[in-house]
Amino acid sequence: MNIIVCIKQVPESADIKIDPQTNTLIREGAASIINPYDLYAIEEAVRIKEKLSAQVTVVTMGPPQAESALREAISLGCDQAILVSDRAFAGSDTWATSYTLAQAIRKLGSYDLIICGKQAMDGDTAQVGPGISVQLDIPQITYVKKIEQLKDGLIRVQRMVEEGYEVIETNLPCLITVVKEINTPRLPSLKGKMRAKSQEIINWSSQDIAAALEKIGLNGSPTQVIKIFTPPARKGGQMLQGDTKEVVKKLANILKDVFTGCS
Repeated sequence: MNIIVCIKQVPESADIKIDPQTNTLIREGAASIINPYDLYAIEEAVRIKEKLSAQVTVVTMGPPQAESALREAISLGCDQAILVSDRAFAGSDTWATSYTLAQAIRKLGSYDLIICGKQAMDGDTAQVGPGISVQLDIPQITYVKKIEQLKDGLIRVQRMVEEGYEVIETNLPCLITVVKEINTPRLPSLKGKMRAKSQEIINWSSQDIAAALEKIGLNGSPTQVIKIFTPPARKGGQMLQGDTKEVVKKLANILKDVFTGCS
């Protein structure tokens, strides 16, 4: 069984800065990590590998420094790592990103299962995983909390919904996106860290994956960011002192003044 895990390297939330001229994140000098939801995707792939002797390939699209995220994925148990990197990918929205990753997956050849985290913490769109499945024309199941069965060309999973979960079964190959309820990610072992240091990271450009120039980067992005900014810091709140009745009365008066002023 061949499993592909798509991950993204993202800035740590405390280090996010925005270039006001280009409306893009400033990644240089900022600490970066594997997108937290993608760690659950990696863990699930490695667990399947341990049960079924699967081959796990991790793929990311990003700048050269994204190699560090791939090495971390190797240390966690992935077998092979692909970095899809090219200046032509700059400015890609979720549609162009999905196309690019799908082209890389096509180049990899046969696969049975693609696993993604449910969303990235920087974009929060949850669109890339489903977008890849559309590009590859394969089934998708989002928000997977448990894989019940994976054999004989079929997968059956529990898909989380607001009121509980659905049980869905589909043919392989397919793509799933996973939520944090699916497992607990492991820490890298010493052996894994040593292997990650010496592991060859395969680099593919837009030409290597036969990407159409009109479908990648800004040219291939139907949506473009017009403006992005950091919201202003919240001002301090008002502390109400007293027993419960006194606090409720004070709060009622404050709300009354607010709504009176709005009328």
